[in-house]
Amino acid sequence: MADRMDAEHAVTAKRKGEHIRICLQEQVHNTGAGTGFDGYRFRHQALPEIDFRGIDPSVSFLGRRLSAPLLISSMTGGTAETALINERLAAAAEARGWALGLGSMRAAIENEALAASFRMRKLAPSVPIIANLGAVQLNYGYGVEQCRRAVELAEADALVLHLNSLQEVFQPEGNTDFRGLLHRIGEVCRWLDVPVGIKEVGWGIDAETAAALLEAGASFIDVAGAGGTSWSQVEKYRARDELRAHAAGAFSDWGTPTADCVRDIRAALPDAAVIASGGLATGVDAAKAIALGADLAAFGRSLLAGAADPEAGSADALAGQMARIEFELRAAMFGIGADSIRRLRETDRLVRAYP
Repeated sequence: MADRMDAEHAVTAKRKGEHIRICLQEQVHNTGAGTGFDGYRFRHQALPEIDFRGIDPSVSFLGRRLSAPLLISSMTGGTAETALINERLAAAAEARGWALGLGSMRAAIENEALAASFRMRKLAPSVPIIANLGAVQLNYGYGVEQCRRAVELAEADALVLHLNSLQEVFQPEGNTDFRGLLHRIGEVCRWLDVPVGIKEVGWGIDAETAAALLEAGASFIDVAGAGGTSWSQVEKYRARDELRAHAAGAFSDWGTPTADCVRDIRAALPDAAVIASGGLATGVDAAKAIALGADLAAFGRSLLAGAADPEAGSADALAGQMARIEFELRAAMFGIGADSIRRLRETDRLVRAYP
């Protein structure tokens, strides 16, 4: 029994390392129409009538104050290498006042020795931290107890359950029984002591699905739309058989662009808490996301290279990249005369870039 568990843990650790390597070294971008943000532009306000130095992009999220409505997306954890990545991300999140999402914590639930790679509260004492588990695990023996354990291990302010159906189909070790998950998600939302959010991993959540999840008790929706990393393409590089490797190519453009997800959910669900993630690279992307209806904008793979750099030694370079994103956000706000996130959300200066 112990040998079997050790073998499973070794497989998990190997998978985590492969995911990081593939995301950094291979072409795994969604090849579709992109995030959708290129389809919008801001009408420039030549006379903004505000002081750039007085722009305040701060917001509250999960009961904590953020310097800007920005989140480091869930990425990794579970090995010594990924622990260093998470430590750099956590230190940078604390330095810049961003929220921090952790990667899937299944490995730590199944092997306590791996929990240290997710214990980032000591490095990020003041910002929101979001624990993370795959929703499909609720069909494979997980329940409220395991979800509560993930939150406790991370000293998290919330839990996100991620939806990754297509990744599981292409993953050699994939769990593909998604039957009855909405009910089980509802049970977790009902009994967990912290807010529960739902996120995709790169193919998007539509308004109908978001409505069902919120009705089940979810506190927020992270759309994680198409335009960034495609996990079918990531798994293509791990495929053990030619069928899956070849078939993955047919899904390289699959998914709903991030901008479309945000716009449609906000139109249908005006009171929903929405996070925009999936391919965001600049502060202008973040500004467009918020103007379309997102409450927070999240960055993932665009930050990974800096966090994974073995020469970094500290979070300085990563924090500098995050500072650049913040500056771009504030500059976009200045360019339309919005001196607060509320005014950015209410702007009428975001228009279609083409008819």
